[in-house]
Amino acid sequence: MNEKFKDLPVEEDTQIIVSVEAKIEDYDVVYQKWHWDGITAESIIFFNDDIAELTEDQIKNEVALCTAMVKENSQMTFKKGEKYTFVNFNFTTE
Repeated sequence: MNEKFKDLPVEEDTQIIVSVEAKIEDYDVVYQKWHWDGITAESIIFFNDDIAELTEDQIKNEVALCTAMVKENSQMTFKKGEKYTFVNFNFTTE
């Protein structure tokens, strides 16, 4: 695993189904599919130092360009933490 993602947090009670390192444009990211409290969704996780100059909208646009992953009309959520920024999408409920 890339050193920058070695401290990637996992919320309690969250089951990680898939976790894969990837690239979006020039950015190292982690793609995750996860399940929590009846919700299944996907995330693209950026290392904050890599995207320090980007706005929330620019980051979401980077993810939206991954049309093979983001379903049409998918709602996106954005959460910037201390080291990582999470863009979540493709939400489904049981």
